[in-house]
Amino acid sequence: MPRSTRPASAVPADPDAQPDFERSETLAAATERIGAIHEDMGVLDREAAGADLDEAAQQIWDDLEAELRFRETEVRALQRSENLRASRARYSGPQFTPRTDPFADDPRTLNSRAVYDRSMAVVDSSEGSRHLEPEQKEMVQKLLRTQTGDTSGELIGRLLLATENPHYRTAFQKIAASQAPVFSAEEGRAVEQVALIKRAMSIGVDASGGFAVPVLIDPTIIMTAQGSENDILRLARVETITNDTWRGLSSAGVTWSFKAEAATATDDSPTIAQPEVPTHRADGFIPFSIEIGQDWPGFAEQMSTLLAEGYDELLAQKLTNATGADEPDGLIAALDALTNPANIELAAAGVISAPDIYGLWNALPQRYRRRSSAAWLSSTDVQNTIRQLGSSDPNFSVDITQAAIPFLFGREYPMNDFMAADPVGTGTQPLLAVGDFKGYLVAQRAGMSIEFIPQLFDAANGRPTGQRGWFAWARVGAGIVDPNAFRLLVNRSA
Repeated sequence: MPRSTRPASAVPADPDAQPDFERSETLAAATERIGAIHEDMGVLDREAAGADLDEAAQQIWDDLEAELRFRETEVRALQRSENLRASRARYSGPQFTPRTDPFADDPRTLNSRAVYDRSMAVVDSSEGSRHLEPEQKEMVQKLLRTQTGDTSGELIGRLLLATENPHYRTAFQKIAASQAPVFSAEEGRAVEQVALIKRAMSIGVDASGGFAVPVLIDPTIIMTAQGSENDILRLARVETITNDTWRGLSSAGVTWSFKAEAATATDDSPTIAQPEVPTHRADGFIPFSIEIGQDWPGFAEQMSTLLAEGYDELLAQKLTNATGADEPDGLIAALDALTNPANIELAAAGVISAPDIYGLWNALPQRYRRRSSAAWLSSTDVQNTIRQLGSSDPNFSVDITQAAIPFLFGREYPMNDFMAADPVGTGTQPLLAVGDFKGYLVAQRAGMSIEFIPQLFDAANGRPTGQRGWFAWARVGAGIVDPNAFRLLVNRSA
């Protein structure tokens, strides 16, 4: 039976005394000693062959067990010490770069890489964006990475760094609650800095003036499909731009064909078009009677909601049927005005029947029908009429009868009550649209501005109402960039 290999000086003279073990100098030595203790205890156990240990063996076992607990505690302490030394060496070494304050420098003087890194750091930080939903953060990050002829992520990044600066945020809270805010020196410099960046980004006269809304509460930048109740905006192709007009390329596609061996290739070059979508000023007046909170996340969430609600409702109407010279092209109004492809009329005036729906679906080219972004759109009244077709045709009695978002022929079918109701008699009103909604583009110019209105007055007696308000404006445009992606069903005129 082996004796304990513990140093003699560590063996207590008194069996009842606590052992006083010599400490190991290194983690490796302590770990090696633990292995030796396990080996000795294994020998004792095997020699006992399942029987109780005799008195001498039991004493050795107890001593080994006491040392094992000591060595395990020692190993944990040595590991912590080594980890601390490694951490200090890493952070004090030449390879460590201290965390940079993203707002330490004027964003106008930073190079492109620094703008990107610092603006991304702000979006990733819990302090700067904890009021945002995950998809809103993803939207901002995507814009910061975008660098095209229409969208400069660098410009958005500079504006973000300027408007999300803590000094500008506190100044903006004062701006939003007072006609004559008193700024600290730091706040004054931050407001001036934002004004200069905003002026540099201005293209038209109507793009200047007012106070810039901080980027991370600006609906023209953070509004997403999930955050909008406007189905056209949710389904359409949405581009956030930093100029006044979106310019793109469109084509019907290349025509492919098979040829015999060594046969001359045909000219299958596509016709390239360059559609343009200009932006127009959208403005709104936002009355409020709430107290402006001093906690930024709470303030940011309230402001973001207030700014987005009216803006989203305006777009829901105008993206459907706007026809004015200073408005976006409403999808339904623009489709109704097309002559190629032509509208499809009801078979019988004032009566929507199953063959009308089949004909409309069949008229849409297959390449658009099979896309996941294809959808239907009509008023609630028209959809209710189509639901009732299920009493005579089973194709209208499966998906579209469900309580959730309805589907027709496997494609989403939201409702839009800015469209015409169920027709009665003859007419020309557009009733039902189907198509790939990515063929309709909404261009939002990054950056919303507001001005504070300190007191609202009753229209009848001219007395104060106890309310205040914000006058807000932005630029947005929309238009069909692929007319063949849609088909429109209209009433019969005769």
